[in-house]
Amino acid sequence: MVLATGSVGLLGDTLHNLADALTAVPLGVAFLLGRRPPNRRYTYGYGRAEDLAGLFIVTAIAVSSIAAGYESVLRLLHPRTVHGLGAVAAAAIAGFAGNEAVASYRIGVGRRIGSAALVADGRHARTDGLTSLAVAAGAGGVALGWRQADPVVGLAITVAILAVLRTAGRDVYRRLMDAVSPELVAQAESVVAGVPGVEDVGEVRVRWIGHDLRAEVRLVVDAELSVVQAHDIAELAHHRLLHEVPRLGDALVHADPCGHDGVDHHRQTAHHGPPGAEPGLSPEGPGPRHESGPGRAGPAARPGGPG
Repeated sequence: MVLATGSVGLLGDTLHNLADALTAVPLGVAFLLGRRPPNRRYTYGYGRAEDLAGLFIVTAIAVSSIAAGYESVLRLLHPRTVHGLGAVAAAAIAGFAGNEAVASYRIGVGRRIGSAALVADGRHARTDGLTSLAVAAGAGGVALGWRQADPVVGLAITVAILAVLRTAGRDVYRRLMDAVSPELVAQAESVVAGVPGVEDVGEVRVRWIGHDLRAEVRLVVDAELSVVQAHDIAELAHHRLLHEVPRLGDALVHADPCGHDGVDHHRQTAHHGPPGAEPGLSPEGPGPRHESGPGRAGPAARPGGPG
């Protein structure tokens, strides 16, 4: 169709749609890999394969934007007549309908399974649909006598692809850097703080691994408690986290004894920590130090096992 009509706008839309279709391949491979169980080499499993697929998606979007922009500039410098305007418009409208159906499906499934990459890919498909409508508008402009409407629409599509590239690149970067919403961390801290027997909440770390979140939490309990009692409190905190934090797949909860007795319970490992490190994280940096110091020793509760 592109060769028959000579429409650079339709070419840009086609390249964008092709890039969108290609992104489904690495995502599918990543989802299959993510189902493999952890082993001695990949102890956290293969969930991060989805992040690698995200890099491929960003690259595909970048390549499509370069190709569409190059062809549009070339056509502005060397104008050509666009033929079959009705066919161009019909193909663009069909592309919009198909892309919107794909977008709705991907976004719905992505939200249901907690896949940020699939949701982003669905939004990419929705942008494809909007660019298809722009191609139809370009065909209308040419029909009205504006010969440059087609390459101008091609440049507009390039800008739209770059906007998608910016958003997709940001999301993939954040996943690779283990970024999560600060509100999610605050929610986890609030859940742990409400557990009976927890005197304070120390460091809380949350990261995505595939479609699920994994958390590491340090909490403070009475130093006079037995190992079993401290474990029971940590296990209760673990249980509540799993029920109250959305998409949380697992958590490692560590119980620190309080410092009311004046004893430094972390003196054996205190010198191993980074300079100035303190438990409790905020979006701006380390939060206030709780009374037991940086939690590294003391009774620990591991999910599904003794503390």
